[in-house]
Amino acid sequence: MADLLDRFAPLMAQRDALFGEGGVDPFEVKMDQVLSQTEAVIAGRRTILVGTNNYLGLTFAPEALKAAHEALEACGTGTTGSRVANGTYDGHKQLENVLSDFFGKEHAMVFSTGFLANLGILSTLMGPDDFILMDADCHASIYDGVRGSSAQVIRFKHNDAADLDKRLARLADKPGNKLIVIEGIYSMLGDKAPLGEIVAVKKKYDNVYLLSDEAHSLGVLGKFGRGLPEEAGCEDDVDFIVGTFSKSVGTVGGFCVSSHPQFNTLRLVCRAYVFTASLPPSVVASATVNLGLVKNGGALRVRLMRNAHKLHAGLTALGLKVASENSPVVAVVAPDPEVALAFWRGLIEAGVYVNLALPPATPYGYSLLRASLCAAHTEEQLDEVIAIFAEVAAKIGLTAPAVRQRIAAG
Repeated sequence: MADLLDRFAPLMAQRDALFGEGGVDPFEVKMDQVLSQTEAVIAGRRTILVGTNNYLGLTFAPEALKAAHEALEACGTGTTGSRVANGTYDGHKQLENVLSDFFGKEHAMVFSTGFLANLGILSTLMGPDDFILMDADCHASIYDGVRGSSAQVIRFKHNDAADLDKRLARLADKPGNKLIVIEGIYSMLGDKAPLGEIVAVKKKYDNVYLLSDEAHSLGVLGKFGRGLPEEAGCEDDVDFIVGTFSKSVGTVGGFCVSSHPQFNTLRLVCRAYVFTASLPPSVVASATVNLGLVKNGGALRVRLMRNAHKLHAGLTALGLKVASENSPVVAVVAPDPEVALAFWRGLIEAGVYVNLALPPATPYGYSLLRASLCAAHTEEQLDEVIAIFAEVAAKIGLTAPAVRQRIAAG
């Protein structure tokens, strides 16, 4: 009789063939000691962290640490209940009020993770007579959320407003609501959605709503860090904004904000909210404080983008293919998974941590060395990172002319 997990045997065989015996497993890296926002000890070696999504470096913000300690002492380590049972403390409501004020929306719901926010909202919003039109490169949490919906799901080409328009036109005479789902910054390649064009398409049709996942653009884009809708000047045209506290906000948790008049109905029908224990008070307190730091973090955003430009320019000058334009996500495209793994292992052994991302989890079947910048990175650290990239790329032959041509060809 087959084992219940035998269906994953091809995947595990592929993993074993790629990773082999010996060598660091990219998916089992352990931080022995966290030294700062940008450095840790991994396998006994000081390592520069360039793959943490800690965009503004707020994980060690003194104000947030103080608030977390005070909440821990006052309220304990956890709520032991969901928001609709015993899991709503004063801090949870304060955090939702801060979120509403921050985004200029009427309502906010806080979830225990960003994944649960997408899972809960997207599986609940649309009914069996409705349609969800999602960008093909959306995050796994969005895919899982729409799979849980009873609506019909339609994918449109990545960042292609014309393709979205074509698909909405086919639905124009069909009853039911339509929900467009995009991301502000896409997590793998670091590219931005053409939000202005998508909003223009949305306005052509009736009963169309727009949801944007601002996980990677919260704190990064816009004068006050409200993400792509703020930067693009169309915040009022985005009906639902989903995000996470695990990137720029420096802790854990998720949220959805909206001005929909019946938004609070979701508190009773969204299963990922109703049946999940609420965030610990210490996490809530640190998120509340750090949202204020995000709002007033203009100088941090300037440093972040300066660092992003430096790394992007430095890696491009080496002849490496970087997947997107200037972005806090700097993804280097390797020609195949084997080269990507060798590159990643060379980097970690030399003291640089980035994310290894392989197909099928990546767009276009790319094999990626995915770096994410932090405002706290120093120029000296980035010079060291670029030098190590150069050394490892040369060692594995990635900067040879023939390989450069393979990279350029994608």
